[in-house]
Amino acid sequence: MSAFLFKKIYEVTTINKYAVLPKPVKKESNLVNESIKFPKVMVIDEEGKQLGVIDTPKAISIAYDHNLDLVCVAPQAQPPVCKILNYSKFRYEKEKKEKEAKKNQKNQAQEEKEIQLSPTIAEHDTETKLKQALKFLAQGNKVKVTLRIKRRYLSLADNSVELVNDFVAKCSEVGETNNKKPDFDGKLISIVISPKKQTSKKKAPKQEVQSEEVKEDNNN
Repeated sequence: MSAFLFKKIYEVTTINKYAVLPKPVKKESNLVNESIKFPKVMVIDEEGKQLGVIDTPKAISIAYDHNLDLVCVAPQAQPPVCKILNYSKFRYEKEKKEKEAKKNQKNQAQEEKEIQLSPTIAEHDTETKLKQALKFLAQGNKVKVTLRIKRRYLSLADNSVELVNDFVAKCSEVGETNNKKPDFDGKLISIVISPKKQTSKKKAPKQEVQSEEVKEDNNN
């Protein structure tokens, strides 16, 4: 192979290696207007009234006459069902619903972490468990605090309830129980702590200071 040909091959390879490829175009998931290839469709107008089975070109023409679009909402139906509507608004509402569905799905998938205490737990171990609970809550997870009382520790039942209540109180800055008390069946104490929603900080104190300064200037 000649040196000239080898140089050309190297240049082409180098260019292809570092070439910036165009981003793939997102394919439209809905069949709209001319992209509807069915010969006939069942048409529903913008008010929800059925116009019957119409030739697709005619249905598109009807939609255009109303400055709207023909959108196929049920391509698997026989015949396919199309609606006359504002497609931009329809797509916006659809994407909004999809985002809300994903958000709800994420909330439903929220993990519930369990923190186990004991009637005779040491203070150091309690602090370690507390750090774990605060970390879980900060990550958006629920925390289920449980304390199982064995037979030989039944005399410590009241102290165990206080221990759980104290643990929950120390989580109050980032977690909440909706004022619910721990469940206690005689042997098992349990309560679920949910992450507390963050609230925006108020700037009222700053405004009060400014108003006091204005009063002082007026007095002078």
